[in-house]
Order: sequence, then structure tokens, then C-alpha cells
Amino acid sequence: MSEKKQSYKAAIDRVEEIVDIIENQEPDIDDLTQLVKEATTLIDFCKKKLKTAENDLNSSLEKLD
Repeated sequence: MSEKKQSYKAAIDRVEEIVDIIENQEPDIDDLTQLVKEATTLIDFCKKKLKTAENDLNSSLEKLD
């Protein structure tokens, strides 16, 4: 998924799906490695989205003062 088209909700949903796969399907080491890499990328994307949202909200609230 491209970060430009990806939403926070879609990324979180995929992380939850990956966790479920790891916990319940016991993937082999190759699949596990790929899943962890994907989850790490998605989590980083989510952290950036949250930071951007926090900055935007703070900026908007500062204008009210």
C-alpha cells in the first residue's frame, strides 16, 4: 500500500490482522519475517500520522487563544 493512499485506519486494521496471523496461525520463519517487517513499516506510518495530527490540532487550538 502506498503511504499517499493509505489511511491510518487501514494501517491499524492490517497490523491487527498481522498480530492475529502471528498469534493463531504460527507462520514459518520466512513468513514471520515478512509479517514483522510489514507491521514495523505500518506502525511507523501510524506514528507519523498521529504526530502530524497532534501538530495540526495544536496549531489549530493555538489560533483560538
